[in-house]
Amino acid sequence: MNEQPPVLVTRRLAPGVVERLSAQLEVALHDSELPMSRAGLLEAVRGRRALITTLDERVDAELLDAAGPDLQVVANHAVGYHNVDVAACAERGITVTNTPGVLTAATADMAWALLLAATRRLGEGERLLRSGEPWAWAPTFMLGLELTGTQLGVLGMGRIGQAVARRAKGFDMPVRYHNRNPLPPEQADGAEWLPLEQLLSTSTVLVVTCPLSEATRHLLDAPRLALLPPGAVVVSMTAGVVDEEALAAALDSGALFAAAVDNFEREPAVPSALLAQDRAVLAPHLGSATVRTRQAMGNLAVDNVVAVLTGKDPLTPVGR
Repeated sequence: MNEQPPVLVTRRLAPGVVERLSAQLEVALHDSELPMSRAGLLEAVRGRRALITTLDERVDAELLDAAGPDLQVVANHAVGYHNVDVAACAERGITVTNTPGVLTAATADMAWALLLAATRRLGEGERLLRSGEPWAWAPTFMLGLELTGTQLGVLGMGRIGQAVARRAKGFDMPVRYHNRNPLPPEQADGAEWLPLEQLLSTSTVLVVTCPLSEATRHLLDAPRLALLPPGAVVVSMTAGVVDEEALAAALDSGALFAAAVDNFEREPAVPSALLAQDRAVLAPHLGSATVRTRQAMGNLAVDNVVAVLTGKDPLTPVGR
């Protein structure tokens, strides 16, 4: 039996990325935008030395055992790594890496695109035009919310949260944020730290960028969403932090003016309660979806794999 190529790439990557990796190492590619079946993945990982995975692949003890003792590195093609059992990898001496930094600008831009679409009702407006229904301009027609001078709250002031906050300056929006701990003043760049409940109660617009963990899963449940001012807007850039059913209920009751969600807790499934909401702007996980950013993410994953397999330190290790 022929030896397996040392590297398995579990999904089609941006143009040029796999070709760059193939120039250095033999690669097996699942050349599809759709994930492998679990059974197919468990078979495909056998004997590999490196995996480039996405958030859809669950990297747990079962998969690591299927891969076998040669596996040295799991390079997750994402900033988040809640799909990877980092402790199980560490027990087996397997390095885990992610792709932070390179997608910050694109994701922050997307947060603002969603925010503008939600506050100015662009989704509703486009659906109306495409429906062919009659309409006429009027002083009261499809009124939205104005962002200039509005209070912005950022939940999760990491790289992406800070980039979202910087963009608020163009709209003259004061920024408040919540992290577990306040940032140094030079990083906060004028934004004010508040306890979570106080942030929620004072944020006309809330952008959620904190990473998903056991501590943050459904952090914004129904009681916490109820703390937001009447007519607030929520933009969720992290699956699982906002309870999607509670968000839909808050829209349905009129407590929220609008909401926007870029990725979902059970992708590709989207809750029917959200799909039914005209004031919900829904995007299919497009935060980092630019050619330049996806190439940078892929190339960083490649660099991590090559570094580990050639005995060098990884560029962006997780859990060190």
